[in-house]
Amino acid sequence: MSHLKQLLVQHKIIVPENFDQKIKQYKALLEKWNKVHNLTGAKTLQQIDQFILDAILPITFLPPVKKAMDIGTGAGFPGMILALALPQTHFTLVEPLTKRASFLQFVKADLELDNVEVKALKAEQLQSEPYDLITSRAVTDTEMLLKLSKPFCTEGTLLLFYKGEKVYDEIDDTLDYTIIEAENRHYLLIKR
Repeated sequence: MSHLKQLLVQHKIIVPENFDQKIKQYKALLEKWNKVHNLTGAKTLQQIDQFILDAILPITFLPPVKKAMDIGTGAGFPGMILALALPQTHFTLVEPLTKRASFLQFVKADLELDNVEVKALKAEQLQSEPYDLITSRAVTDTEMLLKLSKPFCTEGTLLLFYKGEKVYDEIDDTLDYTIIEAENRHYLLIKR
């Protein structure tokens, strides 16, 4: 059993049948592109597996959603990984850096992902439209993420921000939120 598979079993994460194959393809592409373009700080396969686990752990507590947006997807964490784990959800991956957006577009084509759309723009440049779920990891502080996501929120929109321990310094009582603590991550879930 692969290291990643062990982590998924250990955390009781249920993924689609083809997830293993798709994630192998993704990891191979990431390894190849990362050597040339330095897309992510995760360099070893174990680090990449940890990033993947970190990205998909929320599927254990998220309700089903039809339409999601990931602000600042980078090399695919968490948006691309969530898209692989949730094929019934349409993901818009927002990544302004050309080399990363090109990588995401290549992965989308190579893995034949019909549920992924890549936008090589900043979130502020996108047309306003409602999403059921908006995610972001390691982009900026919570206050700024709330501003960036506002044009895409409607009543009931869930905001899932991947945070560190400082998350408690970034929230106040005006928010309807839950914090899910994991081993190396705090998931801030805000309901609009």
